[in-house]
Amino acid sequence: MKYLCLLFFVASSNALYAAGIDWKLFTGRGHQLVSDTDTIIRKRSVSVGVSYGSDALFFGRTGPIKYPFLTGDAIYNSKSGVFVYASVLKVLGYAPVDEVDIGGGYFYKFSKAFSGAASYTRFIFNKNANVIKSASSNDINLKNSYDWKYLKSTVILDYLYGKSNDFFITVSHSKYFESSWSVFDDQDYLSFNPSFNFIMGTQNFVQRYEIDHNYQHVISSTIVKHIDPGAARRNREFNMLNYSFKVPVAYNRPHYTLEASWRYSMPVNVEGTLENRRESFFNFTFYYLFY
Repeated sequence: MKYLCLLFFVASSNALYAAGIDWKLFTGRGHQLVSDTDTIIRKRSVSVGVSYGSDALFFGRTGPIKYPFLTGDAIYNSKSGVFVYASVLKVLGYAPVDEVDIGGGYFYKFSKAFSGAASYTRFIFNKNANVIKSASSNDINLKNSYDWKYLKSTVILDYLYGKSNDFFITVSHSKYFESSWSVFDDQDYLSFNPSFNFIMGTQNFVQRYEIDHNYQHVISSTIVKHIDPGAARRNREFNMLNYSFKVPVAYNRPHYTLEASWRYSMPVNVEGTLENRRESFFNFTFYYLFY
């Protein structure tokens, strides 16, 4: 069977699309990471990778300006399903290192069609980090997927806490398929995994980010003094936050994968003074698997 490299697991999608690690790479996912072309590998392995992202996206929200970034990631998978991982994030043009993530978890598989992962991630930020994700420092994540053959459905639960506490539910429907032909020789192939995703949750992290940065880059200083920090109380409400489409295309060989992906994000119910709009995001990832 052809092996696809597990890197980190996709937040994500989401949580770690902001860091270039796509849920993700297990995901993942954020920071759960499996590549978007994911397969659970039941053998001892180590994966390392590097990613570029055009902007930091965190649970359907972006900062006031674009933050293109690079990440370096590593994950160790045991035969039992236990994994540990680490990630380093650099926002281009800013501090040498903006963020370091460490975590671990467990992969499980109830049947050929039903699998998932539970994990914990600790986010450690440079004190001058500007990415919107910096309002949270811990993530407890539970991901479950069911493969209907014609469609794969995934539900991800995230509880983030730190300077702000938030809860998210991410639902994704995807269809993975591979090319029936090789590109250069009989050891390679292309894979595709288009998906439709939506995110529901609270967004206290938005208000916390604004307060921590004194509303800089957001509105003029003459207006800041008249703002009531409690005015964004609707951030505590559980609402639909974002819809998105994602199209990843990967070139695969036995030990490594090159992947390019495009995501179109449509934020809704945006609260606070940050202005979010529909936007396209691009990610490029290389990861290598040792086993």
